[in-house]
Amino acid sequence: MTIFERVNALRSLMEEKEIQAYIITSSDPHMSEYVPEYWTSRQWISGFTGSAGTVVITKDKAGLWTDSRYFLQAEKQLEGSGIELFKMGVPGVPDQYQWLLSELDIESNIGFDGTCFSVAQTNELKNSLADISIHISEEEDLINEIWTDRPSLPKHKIFEHPTEFAGKSRKEKISIIREEMQKFDAKHHFVGSLDDIAWIFNIRGKDVDFNPVAISYALINEDSSTLYLDQSKLDAEFAQELKKDGISTADYKRICFDLEELPSSENVLLDPNRSNLRIYRSITANIIERENPSQLLKSQKNEVEIKGMKAAMVQDGLALTHFFCWLEENLGKTVITEFTLMDKLREFRSQQKHFMGESFGSIVGYKAHGASPHYSTTAETDCEIKAEGILLIDSGGQYMNGTTDITRTTALGELREEEKTDFTLVLKGMIQMSLAVFPKGTRGCNIDILARQALWQYGKNYGHGTGHGVGCFLNVHEGPQSIRQELKEQAILPGMISSNEPGFYKEGAYGIRHENLILCKKKLDTEYGEFLDFDTLTLFPFDTKALNINLLSELEISWLNHYHQKVYDSLSPQLDNKHKAWLKNKTQAI
Repeated sequence: MTIFERVNALRSLMEEKEIQAYIITSSDPHMSEYVPEYWTSRQWISGFTGSAGTVVITKDKAGLWTDSRYFLQAEKQLEGSGIELFKMGVPGVPDQYQWLLSELDIESNIGFDGTCFSVAQTNELKNSLADISIHISEEEDLINEIWTDRPSLPKHKIFEHPTEFAGKSRKEKISIIREEMQKFDAKHHFVGSLDDIAWIFNIRGKDVDFNPVAISYALINEDSSTLYLDQSKLDAEFAQELKKDGISTADYKRICFDLEELPSSENVLLDPNRSNLRIYRSITANIIERENPSQLLKSQKNEVEIKGMKAAMVQDGLALTHFFCWLEENLGKTVITEFTLMDKLREFRSQQKHFMGESFGSIVGYKAHGASPHYSTTAETDCEIKAEGILLIDSGGQYMNGTTDITRTTALGELREEEKTDFTLVLKGMIQMSLAVFPKGTRGCNIDILARQALWQYGKNYGHGTGHGVGCFLNVHEGPQSIRQELKEQAILPGMISSNEPGFYKEGAYGIRHENLILCKKKLDTEYGEFLDFDTLTLFPFDTKALNINLLSELEISWLNHYHQKVYDSLSPQLDNKHKAWLKNKTQAI
């Protein structure tokens, strides 16, 4: 079916079930950012492939809401679909609830799949539309009734993440979780988010592209724990290891039945942002709504994880050295396209120790393609890379000992003055973030200005956040911290690893982004309190030939030269003479 036909088929079902509006989110039952194919319902109904967005269908209208990372992509992918793009965050553009208020009559029925809608989303929906007394139908997975060739759930094997990489055993982690439960007098803790489960139980999987997680639920009680999953994906030997640690396993679909049986007099700890409505409705016990304790615990990496992440940065830096050296040698001598570069990146990373896959689909944006922050190369958009213009590559690797995420922007030919200025302004912001010193308790929004100030002085900006948390052989995007303009209460704390990635995008021309991963650590104690700073972990040089050095301060030049020396010292011992010479040239002091 075409997108138009799919939407019409959905409308027919809506009319049959007397539903006036139907909402399709980007999520799965675990409130994941990236989902298995089975749950790509929003993509299937709209044709939009970005990771974030919500589609709302009414009797005669349809809309997609997404953020600035995907404006250009969404405009192209929605052409001719009959689905209107609503640009979130743009002044004058209504959000989906404001739009529904203007489109629906009083006491209209709104439907959605309650397994893919969080408790928090449901509350927001109810509160936003309270004035028109809506009715909710959350039992309706209407997409399943019209998606005749829907993919099946993945069957990949689940494997262990050894303590030598995790730093703490699953027994230790569960013990810490139980201590947190006791603070709320909770005898039970439901966990639905896949990365939390993977971290707590030291398990990993391949059920979601790029994220090493396994489809599962978990219930941690005061004296027992249960993993709910497809048990055929678990080897008998590993199941026995879990049993030794006091962890039983049960069928994935049994979770709601077991939750229903919990005593109504007892407390259950549950994260409303990471638990779906169907789960919530099945619990008759008293629910304590709090963020999963594992969110904060997972974000503050232990010494073993930090050591592993640093080792992964070396592995990644070696792969990138081989990759960019190869590109320089072959550019203009053979046909190279965006797809070629994506394949080569994976090839060079796969040669590194502990490599387990990519941490996300590589963004290879040549010239105007780089102006879309989350550009994804397709057969239709793939283009030849030539010895001219600007190339933006955002990529990362999953290694058993860590996760990487790096962006480098490269000049493939002589740049215009404007391009050099933009390149330098973005780098100034990244360096200023790297140099940040701040009191303990500082939130990401308090330091985000450091990355934007140089651009702001030229009347320029970027629409995405400056930094997200990064997992340790886990999701490349993780919370609870973030560095962005919007207020988020979580402070940036020692042990947290975040991205540092300001950018600038000139539509139709080029994109520039510089990204390193940074580790928050304690710097000093004074009479005014404890102060923190960042240690830059990523190891690969910046393209200094694209700089307007006159725009850099002495401090910024000193930071860059020191960083490049660190890159060379860290990578060169493991390089052959050819690649060592190439890296030496790229890390020369300016």
